[in-house]
Amino acid sequence: MATYVALVNWTDQGIAGFRDSAKRIDGFAKDLQERGGKLRDAYWTLGNYDMVAIMDAPDDETITAALLQACAVGNVRTSTLRAFSKKEFADIAKRAG
Repeated sequence: MATYVALVNWTDQGIAGFRDSAKRIDGFAKDLQERGGKLRDAYWTLGNYDMVAIMDAPDDETITAALLQACAVGNVRTSTLRAFSKKEFADIAKRAG
């Protein structure tokens, strides 16, 4: 499975309902699991982003669909990064020559 890191910002609607944020991430985790993925962990953060989520999914399309659904509710906007493990990166570097 591929690993993804989502940098999350609350919308005005999301910050107004910050008390429900833990419940919302549980709902997202359930949806992602039903799609064949997994929420590894979520962190509420200080700084430029309100949250960071680390997720696994079978492919880009799966994570994109799950995040589109989450964003469509209107509480968050995300910037998502594909993350590579040390082994995955070593394999990529080897292929690069």
